[in-house]
Amino acid sequence: MQLTDKILIHRQPRTVVFGIGCSRQCAADYAQSGRKRALLVTAPPTLLLAETLAADLRAAGVDVAVWSGVDREPTVSLFAEGLAAARRHKCDGVLGLGGGSALDVAKLVAALAESRQTVTDVWGIGKLESRSLYLACLPTTAGTGSEVSTNAILLDEAEGLKKGVVSPHLVPDAAYVDPALTFSVPPPVTAATGMDALTHCIEAYANVNAHPMTDLLALEGVRLIGSNLRHVVANGLDAAGRSAVALGSVYGGLCLGSANTGAVHALAYPLGGEYHVPHGVANAVLLPHVLRFNLQAAPERYAQVAAALGVAVEPDTVAMARKGVERLAELSRACGIPQSLSDLGVPRSAVESMARSAMTVTRLLKNNVRPLTETDAVGIYGEAFQ
Repeated sequence: MQLTDKILIHRQPRTVVFGIGCSRQCAADYAQSGRKRALLVTAPPTLLLAETLAADLRAAGVDVAVWSGVDREPTVSLFAEGLAAARRHKCDGVLGLGGGSALDVAKLVAALAESRQTVTDVWGIGKLESRSLYLACLPTTAGTGSEVSTNAILLDEAEGLKKGVVSPHLVPDAAYVDPALTFSVPPPVTAATGMDALTHCIEAYANVNAHPMTDLLALEGVRLIGSNLRHVVANGLDAAGRSAVALGSVYGGLCLGSANTGAVHALAYPLGGEYHVPHGVANAVLLPHVLRFNLQAAPERYAQVAAALGVAVEPDTVAMARKGVERLAELSRACGIPQSLSDLGVPRSAVESMARSAMTVTRLLKNNVRPLTETDAVGIYGEAFQ
């Protein structure tokens, strides 16, 4: 691709702090900014980590309220509870600490706490008018990349479908990526979130919006996650491995605002919305099947993904790309992730309705390197039952 082919818009936080122990810097930075009242959004499993941050904030003179209401996949109604908490506390900033669910809720709370818009007004791309509250994110998984991205996802209970808000106003002011916060993440969650981050990188690289700048991030993310994920699933206290996967997740998140994802994520959304399959697990199960469908449209790209995964270079790019797909399936199995939709309790009778739902996720399907029809989606879901 020539550099003159496309215009790239790349967005990222003004401040990204990375490294073991860096989360302790967040409180001092918040206080030094002159802000006095914060809402800390988190989830029950990360409440102890949040209380440590809250203690640091209070010691620095900040009045902080901890809201740990993200106790399930975030829905519109759960988000409304977080929004009410922010308004009660009259906060001048929002901090999100947790996995992607807590961070997405924090981002939308910061954006809408003082807005005339509602969350249903801003579904889609570029509909959010502004964000007046300061926003910092501290991920405890690696991960969704939400701490550096333009995206936030909620489940719309009325339609049983995950929906996204995409806006430059959702990019946090600061991200504190502390791999130590991921040490206690259990193996199944480590595996699922790691495969989600890997999917971000792969779908950003093989994408109609691919650009040399995001290519660098995406391929390095594939290399970092692909070579370290199984090790941190087996040993969560592997500091070097956790740091590598966390950095790969950041790289994938940085690609979301410009290239974004494709058909894997679009087809995964109905699995989460209708059957509550964890997002990373849904991506991992569908990834090999979507890539086999896509391969003919971008064999050279998928061969480069295979090389980043450690597949030996060979002149036959199609064969090399196929080996990369098998390497991904092997990694998923090694991490203990279920390998079929039947393993996840999804009935075969749901295939056609899921395909219809997936086809509504046009903001992602338009990025896919090969056009995908509802019939194609039915076929991919069918293959994922094998």
